[in-house]
Amino acid sequence: MDKKEFKKKFKRRLAEKFAMEVTDASSNELYQTLGSLMTSAYSQDWRETWKDYRENNQKQSYYFSIEFLPGKMLKSNLLNMGWLELVEEGLDELGIQLNDLVEIEPDMALGNGGLGRLASCFMDSIASCGLPGNGNGIRYEYGLFKQRFVDNYQVELPDEWLQKGNLWEVRKESKAVDVQIGGNVYLKPDQYGKLSPVYEGGSKLRAVPYDTGMVGYQNKIVNTMRLWSLEIPPEEEDRYRSIEARRSFEDLTSVLYPDDSNEAGRKMRLTQEYFFVSAGVQSILRYFKSLNQPMDEINQYAAIHINDTHPAMCVAEFMRLLVDEEQMSWERAWDLTRKVMSYTNHTIMAEALEKWSIDMMKNVCPRIYQIIEEIDRRFVEELIGVQDFDLIQRTRIIQDGQVHMAHLAIIGSHSTNGVAKLHSDLLKSVVLHDFYLLYPDRFNNKTNGIAMRRWVQLANPAMSKVLDATIGKTWRKNSDDLRLLLNYEEDDQVLNALAEAKYQNKRSLAAYIKSHCGIEVSPEAIFDVQIKRLHAYKRQLLNLLHIIKLYLDLKENPELPIEPRVFIFGAKAAPSYHYAKSIIKVINEVASLINADETIKGKLKLVFLENYNVSLAERIIPAADVSEQISLASKEASGTSNMKLMLNGAVTIATLDGANVEIRDAVGDDNIAIFGLTEGEVYQYYEKRNYHAIDLYERDTTIQKVVNALIDGTIPNITKEGQEIFDSLIKYNDEFFVLRDFEDYCAAQMSVNQAYQDTRRWRQISLRNTANAGRFSSDRTVQQYADDIWQIEPLFAHNDNRGVTQHDTYLL
Repeated sequence: MDKKEFKKKFKRRLAEKFAMEVTDASSNELYQTLGSLMTSAYSQDWRETWKDYRENNQKQSYYFSIEFLPGKMLKSNLLNMGWLELVEEGLDELGIQLNDLVEIEPDMALGNGGLGRLASCFMDSIASCGLPGNGNGIRYEYGLFKQRFVDNYQVELPDEWLQKGNLWEVRKESKAVDVQIGGNVYLKPDQYGKLSPVYEGGSKLRAVPYDTGMVGYQNKIVNTMRLWSLEIPPEEEDRYRSIEARRSFEDLTSVLYPDDSNEAGRKMRLTQEYFFVSAGVQSILRYFKSLNQPMDEINQYAAIHINDTHPAMCVAEFMRLLVDEEQMSWERAWDLTRKVMSYTNHTIMAEALEKWSIDMMKNVCPRIYQIIEEIDRRFVEELIGVQDFDLIQRTRIIQDGQVHMAHLAIIGSHSTNGVAKLHSDLLKSVVLHDFYLLYPDRFNNKTNGIAMRRWVQLANPAMSKVLDATIGKTWRKNSDDLRLLLNYEEDDQVLNALAEAKYQNKRSLAAYIKSHCGIEVSPEAIFDVQIKRLHAYKRQLLNLLHIIKLYLDLKENPELPIEPRVFIFGAKAAPSYHYAKSIIKVINEVASLINADETIKGKLKLVFLENYNVSLAERIIPAADVSEQISLASKEASGTSNMKLMLNGAVTIATLDGANVEIRDAVGDDNIAIFGLTEGEVYQYYEKRNYHAIDLYERDTTIQKVVNALIDGTIPNITKEGQEIFDSLIKYNDEFFVLRDFEDYCAAQMSVNQAYQDTRRWRQISLRNTANAGRFSSDRTVQQYADDIWQIEPLFAHNDNRGVTQHDTYLL
């Protein structure tokens, strides 16, 4: 296919779909036309992929995640289909700018941050590696929320991302399933004495799947991301006649993470989790039964992956279906369940390991609670006489009136992995140490990765062109080939070309900031970036205190010899997370103060970009000079923004937390700014209980000056929020050691300032970061999952009848 043929087909599809010419069509109509061409092109390969999996008896993995954060799919699919350059040039000749069509597409509001973006990177990589793997989640109508700043406060608005439909999804009514919620369940013996559940009352939820094709990178493989939507079953229509009743029903899948600060919100969240778990597991069993294979061989055909604790009920639901529906013995069902299930832990924070009250679980999913109760009973029975009583009590699933979902996921699976080497080590030695003693062979590490196609080829075409011209194009398929760039760290021509690409990206972001925020920033300044969920342990507050220090220093001496800085934040705070929202308010008020102060001669600017999402990340990351990865050591499981920023040549300032440790190992100490407590020092403070923030405050005049600025009127409009943050540091003893790491952080920031002043050295450091980023590809990560945990093989491992190679591209 050439441009002439593409243009002909595009105009014909536009005429068929909207009965109009190119010159009469709106951007949305042009976007819909292009999307229609694309989906029709890969739909046959989607069918063929499934046909090949079936005919080759391929074992498939099913990735259960309550979040997916794909971002916009138009350019990503064009790239993976091998169409991007052809379509961009063809549309240009028709007087259409591809980027104008990209702007029409909304970001899918299916996630919040790293968890959802990781899941989407995995979906891209699983398909691109030719692996048989699928996603399973919820089709949220509004997702998280659309963030706006009003009087510098975060305000949450509905994110109506589905308002104009979603051209990438296909509704599969024929694949709908029913999910039983609530009521009462009791066991009744049949004529042979076998107990079977009897359901009384409750309600049925109709789960209807919407499938989205996950297009592999130029290999004609198309996997499926299945998202479940809630509908009223025909037999339940009479119960939901009123608008209020229907709304309460449909709200179950309206938003991601309902406010769990009240009972109704917690119940909705638990119902959501069981809804998508039950629907997904039922769907898997229905597909397996269509293969006409023995049920007790299902582990040879299906691998179910529990991404964080939200889908942990997969364990109990799988047992329910095998024991109740398939009449399998408990012992055989349990053996199969553990072989099929695997679990990724994403947190060290105890409060993030979900627990549900017994009463609530009985109320929402009574049969699941009964099964969990039996799993727990047998677990305890198995360990009595082998393990000490205290260890059994600490590891059992049901304790203190609560159901511990992480315990269920670990006990009911054959693999538990962390997402960075440090994180996995801490799981074994601290967080899940008791389980490691019980099941040492089940624990392993799988360091997170990122889809490099999106984060360089799509997000940073300027740098991609330099890479192509310098090291060839093999890096586009094999990210390890980025290391070839190390051959050019003394080549001024290459260093200058990379710097020019960075400057183009900074100019583009500066223009965006001007148009969206009304703030003038200089692309000559250091762009210092912290983009991630707003949480106390991620320590946006530490960054802010350093900014306040710089501002106060400049007020005392406007001639201070520092490089001009633009500090850029992007973050959402959970609606019920009051403290995080107070930090957002203070950051925004500090920004208003600094940006309006002409006495500091533009040496400092602060920008908080609202409604941070994947598309905004694609603007910010290629323009970043400095990557802020400053969580308290031992708190961040991995991080992935650290990898994306590193890949795009940003220099990392970091604690030795999460994957920062492996980034340091990759680039070397001279090409990263490490500061702060180590995880060992943090745990020493916990053990000795000898951290006293007030001592630091009283003896360090710099800390006093900076922290007092929160309450002494230096920063306007923060009387309440400033006092709250001040108290968190001084009165409540600084839970995340912000003041303890403050001096070291300031010193690391000064070293970054000095390094930037040596232009050639800075450019070399930037090049080394990009060159060493290849190891953090999600292609590598999913291949490790496939080999070590899921035991799935690429489709290419079989000589399928299409003769597909990884180099084939799509034809119209």
